Amino acid sequence: MNVLKTIAVTIALTSVTSLGSFSRASQPRVSPTQVLHRTVEIEGMNIFYREAGPQDAPTILLLHGFPTSSHMFRNLIPALADTYHVIAPDYLGFGYSSAPSPDDFDYTFDNLANVVEEFTEALGLTKYSIYLMDYGAPVGFRLAVKHPERVQTLIVQNGNAYEEGIDNDFWKPLKAYWKDRSPENGDSLRALLTLDATKWQYLQGVRNTESVSPDTWSHVQPLLDRPGNQEIQLALFFSYGSNPPLYPQWQEYFRNHQPPTLIVWGKNDLIFPAAGAYPYSRDLKNLEFHLLDTGHFALEEDGAQIASLIREFLGKQLTQ
Repeated sequence: MNVLKTIAVTIALTSVTSLGSFSRASQPRVSPTQVLHRTVEIEGMNIFYREAGPQDAPTILLLHGFPTSSHMFRNLIPALADTYHVIAPDYLGFGYSSAPSPDDFDYTFDNLANVVEEFTEALGLTKYSIYLMDYGAPVGFRLAVKHPERVQTLIVQNGNAYEEGIDNDFWKPLKAYWKDRSPENGDSLRALLTLDATKWQYLQGVRNTESVSPDTWSHVQPLLDRPGNQEIQLALFFSYGSNPPLYPQWQEYFRNHQPPTLIVWGKNDLIFPAAGAYPYSRDLKNLEFHLLDTGHFALEEDGAQIASLIREFLGKQLTQ
């Protein structure tokens, strides 16, 4: 009997030890490059964001364009997160963030920038590099002008700050809307919110259309098609007219503060063509300049190259 009891106790202790080991082994472990999907409340509204990388590493704030969201950075984030703390929010009205009606929130670029500013402060971001693409440029440059001490570097990908960048046929109907916010001029822009237009933005100017996943427009378009979202987008189309008058202020910021800047620009883009990339060299002395043989959403086709250029650029600039 004593032998049987000893065997039973041994088995029980072994089982407890094994369960303890299993319990510890089953604890969730977050890889440095694991992308986390989070939400923070700003002014009573939810801001969705993607985050990865060590909290104590240099931060890169990724600011998306139209008509996408932080989804455009889904591959870039893990490509950088082993070395950098990478954060990409969705603006109000985009992606998975709240989308209050224009009656409840005034959709202007000033207000988008204010919310992103509050977002950075809620997350305790005091120093960061900014990746600016499309709408991300007017949002990010507002942040930079207001808080130049927070900006370590700029990474500009098809993001405009010069008149040359919007002196093309794409902008003619938008400029007409800025001058006259009539229902007729607004209705003429609704075609930019259709599936055909969304696919065109992703595919125009790329070398190989097969390199662009249909998951892109399949993610974007249902969000654009939400009830009331067209009015949100029309409000921002109109508000974009507030950006060109600020170009001289942004250029003055470049000249006075000389933020180290990396340009990675899809040169075949018909919305923000390469004509808008070259003028940065007038005002910035510490400038690394790359024109890529692709279109508006350069990350879709040249994401690996852009990630490599960012790593090399930041490796030099943030250790000086």
